[in-house]
Amino acid sequence: MQRSSIKMITTVALMTGCWVALACSRTDNNHSADADKKTRDTSAKFTQYYNRGEELYQQHCSNCHQVDGSGLGLLFPPLNKSDYLDKNLDDVLCLMRYGKSGELIVNGKQFNKEMKGIATLSDLEIAEIATYIYNTWENDRGLIEVSYVSNAMQTCETQR
Repeated sequence: MQRSSIKMITTVALMTGCWVALACSRTDNNHSADADKKTRDTSAKFTQYYNRGEELYQQHCSNCHQVDGSGLGLLFPPLNKSDYLDKNLDDVLCLMRYGKSGELIVNGKQFNKEMKGIATLSDLEIAEIATYIYNTWENDRGLIEVSYVSNAMQTCETQR
């Protein structure tokens, strides 16, 4: 009798576990948790730009803007949760090559430390860095094409 009781308890426990697992795994057909997540581009080109951009960001940008994009006090502005980054793609691209001096307002805070540009960055490298920063942390802009960067570079060269 003791064996049959153990079997019955085990069976009930297994059935309850299956029922709980099934109930927890069900999703509402009208709304799933995945619907709230933005889908990231998984193309080979995006992946290549993103991965190379991360390397370049670590090499050229993270000392000032930090690995997590949080910036450094009032010296270097954040890239994560940055209203300036959101609204000024072309300017951000130009800043990478040509730098900036003077006041910059980010998230309502004033930054006035000169940012040195990196004149040796190619349009492709700028596109890769931009693809990385515009798709990391809470940013989700997609692939920044090198042709877009080339056009932006022509514009900022004429404005200099």
